[in-house]
Amino acid sequence: MSNKNTRVVVALSGGVDSSVAAYLLTQQGYDVVGIFMKNWHDDTVTISNECPWLEDSNDALLVAEKLGIPFQTVDLSEQYQEKIVDYMFKEYEQGRTPNPDVLCNREIKFDVFMKIAESLGADYVATGHYCRKGTIQNNGKEVFQLLAGKDGNKDQSYFLCQLNQKHLDKILFPIGNLKKTEVREIAKKNNLITAEKKDSQGLCFVGKVSLPDFLQQKLKKKTGNVIQILSNSRVFKEK
Repeated sequence: MSNKNTRVVVALSGGVDSSVAAYLLTQQGYDVVGIFMKNWHDDTVTISNECPWLEDSNDALLVAEKLGIPFQTVDLSEQYQEKIVDYMFKEYEQGRTPNPDVLCNREIKFDVFMKIAESLGADYVATGHYCRKGTIQNNGKEVFQLLAGKDGNKDQSYFLCQLNQKHLDKILFPIGNLKKTEVREIAKKNNLITAEKKDSQGLCFVGKVSLPDFLQQKLKKKTGNVIQILSNSRVFKEK
């Protein structure tokens, strides 16, 4: 069956993984549209220049031009601040350790971004995550499964653990059956500008940051007890 009338909106991050995901979809005949999400632009908190949004958006644009697909940038920084950054500060203030990457996928990529994609007529959205989607039958009903990626060293299924059946119904993971080395080889073979680009690290969409400095933008230092839990379940406190 032809995929030419099936529109897939790809979250082009400016990295090699999403670049190859978009390339594979074009090769499979889908009607592909690339979107770059501008979710963070405060470079004052970053401690490296490995993930500046301007460079990433430019790389995403060049990949889209290379593949001959429509491309646009959407500014979601306001939603990211509200749903992710403000939440992080509140959780740390309460003495809890949040996982912003899990939340980012649930609240930004597969909520705000997915709604934008649907407004553009998307049948599916796709990302460069290293994970796979499977199906099983449960009482005669098809149920989607979120499966680990083929590359055990790069598996990202954990970061998508809060997605539901409605999300999974609309998601494609084009590189889930590939290893990172294979992804880079595909990018090199097809002269994608991101082929040799380093993997981004740090907070989702923010990049490498000094977490104490980042948190101290709003949170004041305060002293407290250090609690160590020993293997025999005895607990002691240190001032």
